[in-house]
Amino acid sequence: MIELRLPTNDEAIRRLRVGDQVALTGVMITARDAAHRYLIETEGAEVREVLRNGMIYHCGPIVAREGNEWRFVAAGPTTSIREEILEADVIARYGVRGIIGKGGMGEKTAAACREHGCVYLDAVGGLAVVLAQSVKRVRGVHKLEEFGVPEAMWVIEVEKFPVVVTMDTLGNSVYREIETRSSARVRELLAGAKAGH
Repeated sequence: MIELRLPTNDEAIRRLRVGDQVALTGVMITARDAAHRYLIETEGAEVREVLRNGMIYHCGPIVAREGNEWRFVAAGPTTSIREEILEADVIARYGVRGIIGKGGMGEKTAAACREHGCVYLDAVGGLAVVLAQSVKRVRGVHKLEEFGVPEAMWVIEVEKFPVVVTMDTLGNSVYREIETRSSARVRELLAGAKAGH
């Protein structure tokens, strides 16, 4: 397990390879559809420092209010491909070093990862409550009133948050490999079925 502190830097990110298991410690931010649109349409001044050399987590958390503090009850990843149309621009504009989610992203994001020194990391779906245990503190929340709880930008402090690198800065992608192998296997099965008739 590679331990990585946030914020990080270009060198540390470019050392990561597909398949590496990583434990993240430090500050990161959640951002989904509304947040990505906001970051492209505005300067995103209130979160720029968190994003620079930081990581975005595609997560719509379940939170509880305890006095003046917020606590993450569940922090599972959401499907990342919805952000494909905007993610590359967010990475370039804000200097983001990592995108966390599930299911991977497309070629536009992969190209931005290569160019700007960013990786895509999978958080395990179905473990939302377990992942929330790695969220030690909510440092702040932006656009809560406008976007609502799932879409707000939550600035969170995490400790040993577990992820796996599935797209790296060299252009390697677990998802592309799976698609290639799956397509080849389907062709084999179809050829076998035709030969058998």
